[in-house]
Amino acid sequence: MKLAPHLYRFGNDVVACYLIDTPEGITLIDAGLPGHWRDLQRELGSLGKSADDIRGLVLTHGDSDHIGFAERLRSEHGVPVYVHTADAVRARTGKKPKTPAGPMRLGPTLRFFGYSLLSKNGWRTRYLREVTEFHDGDVLDLPGKPAIVGMPGHSPGSVAVHVPLADAVFVGDALTTRHVLTGRVGPQPAPFTDDPAEALDSLDKIAGLQASWVLPGHGAPWRTSPAQVGEAIRKG
Repeated sequence: MKLAPHLYRFGNDVVACYLIDTPEGITLIDAGLPGHWRDLQRELGSLGKSADDIRGLVLTHGDSDHIGFAERLRSEHGVPVYVHTADAVRARTGKKPKTPAGPMRLGPTLRFFGYSLLSKNGWRTRYLREVTEFHDGDVLDLPGKPAIVGMPGHSPGSVAVHVPLADAVFVGDALTTRHVLTGRVGPQPAPFTDDPAEALDSLDKIAGLQASWVLPGHGAPWRTSPAQVGEAIRKG
């Protein structure tokens, strides 16, 4: 799905990944679930590109539903995978604290786990053998010059990725526009968050960024100013 010049989404409102296409090559944001590998190939094919055009994969955090095809891309095509240093262990091992899921409804919850585990092979997740670590404030030497904004809360190393070329801020699970366990749509806090209070505070860290798109890992793309995000989530 083309959202804007240089900016594409693949996956769906359950789990989404993003692609930034430039003359210098492609940057990916998040790797969804293992089965999203086929979605990636279709998206690349529609652009007349291949995995060899990908220069880097940037993870918004290290959870299993964001690293799905990352190790395959790294090991088979030599694409470096970037993650915040505070989430590097999570991306390599899957180790994370137990967090309360919060509200849920049976139907949406079953659909989420059915989609994740059965349709997209989430039970076959491969954790990363190697990662390239980054820190808050880094600007990565990748197409689009993605800039890192630390947004701890969902996980210690959760980040927003600001790509001015794409007019977008990618926020991972710092927020959601479709709650995978309740089915509720609209901007709201994401489930499975390590520290909900810290996550809410972190929303203000993107307020000064210039972008027209705020793009979560779950839910529909959100056309809004980052300056409006914190207030909208708190009101929701």
